[in-house]
Amino acid sequence: MIRTAPILIVDDDPGLRALLAATLELEGHVVMTAADGAIALDAVEKREPLLILLDKAMPRLDGPGFVRELRARGFTTPIIVVSGSEGAGAFARDIKAFRFIRKPFNVPQLIDTVEELISRTHDNGRDGTRPAAG
Repeated sequence: MIRTAPILIVDDDPGLRALLAATLELEGHVVMTAADGAIALDAVEKREPLLILLDKAMPRLDGPGFVRELRARGFTTPIIVVSGSEGAGAFARDIKAFRFIRKPFNVPQLIDTVEELISRTHDNGRDGTRPAAG
């Protein structure tokens, strides 16, 4: 099943971004990628993703800085933290991430987590768009 709302992968490792993008595309997902939080914010402004796979430690704008700015701009996009950084689990709890997956990770487990989140957001009527102000 092809889904139109994209999944945004935010990670400074180009090999990991490519692997995750290819894997998710094989599962029928539309994927966007960003090498850091600053690039990711630009991507979200252009097209809000259904969910975000987010690393904690990145150059320019790291995961915590990205989430602060994302929320300040009014986006409530669900996040799965995928990181091997020290303190990443606490970071995931602090931002109320859907899940924390430690690197290196099991690809089928990550796919299952993505599908679970999509199922939950779909059940709640979320379609990957910013909620109306009001």
